[in-house]
Amino acid sequence: MSLIEHLEELRRRLIIIVATILVAAVGGFLVSRQVLVILRDQLPEAYRQLVFLSPADALSAHLKIAGFLGIGIAMPMILFQLWRFVAPGLTTRERRFIWPVILVAMALFLLGLLIGYLVIPYTLRFLLDFSEGLATPNLTIEGYIGFVTTMMLAFGLVLEFPIVLIGLARVGVLSHRRLAAKRRWAILAIVLFAIVLTPGGDPISPLILSGVMFLLFEGSLLVIRMIRR
Repeated sequence: MSLIEHLEELRRRLIIIVATILVAAVGGFLVSRQVLVILRDQLPEAYRQLVFLSPADALSAHLKIAGFLGIGIAMPMILFQLWRFVAPGLTTRERRFIWPVILVAMALFLLGLLIGYLVIPYTLRFLLDFSEGLATPNLTIEGYIGFVTTMMLAFGLVLEFPIVLIGLARVGVLSHRRLAAKRRWAILAIVLFAIVLTPGGDPISPLILSGVMFLLFEGSLLVIRMIRR
């Protein structure tokens, strides 16, 4: 294929991805109210009465939830289309290898969403108590939903890093020996990244995220070593 043909193929795959997300978002909008209740329940009971400041804020919150659900539901199709784009350049053995990678990537994404959901109470408790006695929290529905969905998506995407490490090792950019030799620096980078990613500033959220990322890093080293053998 020429460069133009590759770009046309990429455009076609992107159109399918965007269309899938939009269709999934429509379905997500139908259940957005139930999801909103689930996310609201992560707030301390004293702050669960959310408010909105303009007539469109409530609708905007539901649309954000719909978009969040659309990306989550469409993730298998997103990964499949990415695989279809790179498949012509892979050998038969590499094509068999990519399916387990897609399944693992999906599992890691869901794990990231779950971890992001579980650390919400710790993050919110720290943020809300930080100004105790100085200001009264009055959470808007749009601001809260935007904060929660962004954090959960960030967790889901960050936990895809083992796939990146394994892919770089598969093409020879990284090696088990090089990664193992840089383990101390990797641990430091994981801890710092977890602190930056968890906006609450509480010690529980970065501790949970860094612990999970470290386990995934060690698991990636094991997989990379097995691939080399």
